[in-house]
Amino acid sequence: MQRAPLAHSHEFALKETSPNIGAGAVTRDKLSCTYDLVEQMQYLYVRVVKAMDLPAKDVTGSLDPYVEVKLGNFKGVTKHFEKKSNPEWNQVFAFSKDRIQASVLEVIVKDKDVISDDFVGRLWFDLNEIPRRVPPDSPLAPQWYRLEDRKGVKVKGELMLAVWMGTQADEAFPDSWHSDAAMVGSEAVANIRSKVYLSPKLWYVRVNVIEAQDLIPTDKSRYPEVFVKVNLGSKFVRTRVSQSKNISPMWNEDLMLVAAEPFEDPLILTVEDRVGPNKDEILGRCVIPLQIVQRRLDHKPVNSRWFNLEKHAVVEGEKESKFASKIHLRVCLDGGFHVLDESTHYSSDLRPTAKQLWKPSIGILEVGIISALGLMPMKTRDGRGTTDAYCVAKYGQKWIRTRTIVDSFTPKWNEQYTWEVFDPCTVITIGVFDNGRVGGGDRASETKDSRIGKVRIRLSTLEADRVYTHSYPLLVLHTSGLKKTGEVQLAVRFTSSSFINMLYMYSQPLLPKMHYIHPLSVIQLDSLRHQAMQIVSMRLSRAEPPLRKEVVEYMLDVDSHMWSMRRSKANFFRIMKVLGGLIAFGRWFDQICNWKNPITTILIHVLFIILVLYPELILPTIFLYLFLIGIWNFRWRPRHPPHMDTRLSHADAAHPDELDEEFDSFPTSRSPDIVRMRYDRLRSIAGRVQSVVGDLGTQGERFQSLLSWRDPRATTLFLTFCFIAAIVLYVTPFQVVSLLIGFYMLRHPRFRRKLPSVPLNFFRRMPARSDSML
Repeated sequence: MQRAPLAHSHEFALKETSPNIGAGAVTRDKLSCTYDLVEQMQYLYVRVVKAMDLPAKDVTGSLDPYVEVKLGNFKGVTKHFEKKSNPEWNQVFAFSKDRIQASVLEVIVKDKDVISDDFVGRLWFDLNEIPRRVPPDSPLAPQWYRLEDRKGVKVKGELMLAVWMGTQADEAFPDSWHSDAAMVGSEAVANIRSKVYLSPKLWYVRVNVIEAQDLIPTDKSRYPEVFVKVNLGSKFVRTRVSQSKNISPMWNEDLMLVAAEPFEDPLILTVEDRVGPNKDEILGRCVIPLQIVQRRLDHKPVNSRWFNLEKHAVVEGEKESKFASKIHLRVCLDGGFHVLDESTHYSSDLRPTAKQLWKPSIGILEVGIISALGLMPMKTRDGRGTTDAYCVAKYGQKWIRTRTIVDSFTPKWNEQYTWEVFDPCTVITIGVFDNGRVGGGDRASETKDSRIGKVRIRLSTLEADRVYTHSYPLLVLHTSGLKKTGEVQLAVRFTSSSFINMLYMYSQPLLPKMHYIHPLSVIQLDSLRHQAMQIVSMRLSRAEPPLRKEVVEYMLDVDSHMWSMRRSKANFFRIMKVLGGLIAFGRWFDQICNWKNPITTILIHVLFIILVLYPELILPTIFLYLFLIGIWNFRWRPRHPPHMDTRLSHADAAHPDELDEEFDSFPTSRSPDIVRMRYDRLRSIAGRVQSVVGDLGTQGERFQSLLSWRDPRATTLFLTFCFIAAIVLYVTPFQVVSLLIGFYMLRHPRFRRKLPSVPLNFFRRMPARSDSML
């Protein structure tokens, strides 16, 4: 029973690996210089370009040609053309060398028929004679080949082909049909290819609503309660109701929204009058295209403008737009901010929106996504469990997606990607998913891509120019508990272009300076981040092939702000661990004061006397002590990049009901009894938090009460003490005072009392505002 936790923690641990990659190899060819973080994979490539003068096979004299590329048990098929004797396919097929079980490549041209397809002609290639191509050599030029019949006799028709041996570094690799995906239909091949995506460029849209003039409310007998609603796409924000209850209301209120380039939706402002509960009347509206809005790079205010408000009125059954009134606005696109679409704790990009404000890059991040091990079956196909795994990595605006390895619990991707790095204190996120669109039939578009797990790596924890090869545990939290769904093997290298520039970055603010000059509130940032996430997930889901919504949301941690009992516990224990150092120091000092170890206490007395007599040694001693602690800790420095820590997250010991609460929908879908129980539990925890915060507030108010005359007698006593202390300290040397205070604190236990000291008793008697609370 005692060994179980060790085995459990070992299962979720990071493992160092030794893959057969080019980095660190003695001999380097042209390939390993560019693709040196992954294992080389050999492929036979066949590019079918076009055909010419194909003979007619149907009775009608027409031909519906397609090409079948066969290698042993694997067969790739091009699309077919209706009634065309000179078709152009331009398709590439890739056969993995590991799976080649034949010595001959066969390329057959066939005629698509209703009953059985007719044979047109074929070509043979001996695998031993096929040339090898190594990038950056130019692609192999395709050639015309005369077709042969089944007996090897030349027949009418020619086929243009290129056949070569290459690796995954080949330009043809991403867009080729892979023999790994033999069971995938030709229409689904696009959904399993590797792709690079770019997040849309996000802007903060700031609308300063100043005032409106000459509004025309329908009911002139009442004071209008006017507010402005700003709408951008599906998002809207609104001002408060104006305090000036007249037809020329004033607000002077800032509203912010998120927009993405290219701008598709205009900014729509409506001035509305609250005529009753849940009943608003539109007094006017104006439409502002974002393309014409001024872009600012700093905090200088843009020029304000008056915009005409149009009121839509129905006149004789026809809708016409007539001038009603005006609104005074200051509208701009704020390019000096960084639009957060990720959690600030593990953001991968901190640059402002405007490119003019970007600093030069400080290095390159290279990631080799090698393979995965021990993946769990994520779905059922043909009565058995299967997984079609692919990886997604996100850093900055660049997202990458590897190809899907169909039906494998040990997929090998061996794909390498590169990112520019602008700040070392950023995080790359790598997620593994199961492709729900493979072999799912008509319902494939409705199925979601399942999460297998993800890894986060903070660049500042990596040594420059070192290749890290590790197997990271893939962990997913379900309502049933924590599950290890496999491991992903990565090779990571961070290369610094300038060590000085990188060190300089540590002196700079983390976010652009606009975040400090014009700070946004926490609630505002949270709302804008949610908008940005929705925009990014919507735009990437419209790419081809789409990076699906559930994938983007998981990578961006869309639900990280939701309440979780588990996270609350984990954060509480993190605080306790941080405070543990202070508590340990307090215990050590208490032992010194109580003479637990007389020799140590005497040494502290000697050190104390030296520092008091020579106060200029205090700061150097502190820094020397910190230096020695840091040197001592060097022996136990981390040797590996960080990974998902189950113990830190309290994921391995979470109660089932706490997990059920964490995965519950918002608003809740559970029964009233369960909600009541959870609410009571939340109240008890919130009560503890409230007590701690209240105690901190009480101590602060007691300090204020010393001089505020809330307790006149206590303030009189404190002021008298301050006056006497000032006179004594003026005439007594500072060293003498320091020695007396130090000796008093370090006095022997026989001179101590168990009761609290007089100053502490006095301080605890100070009034706080807690007695004024209801």
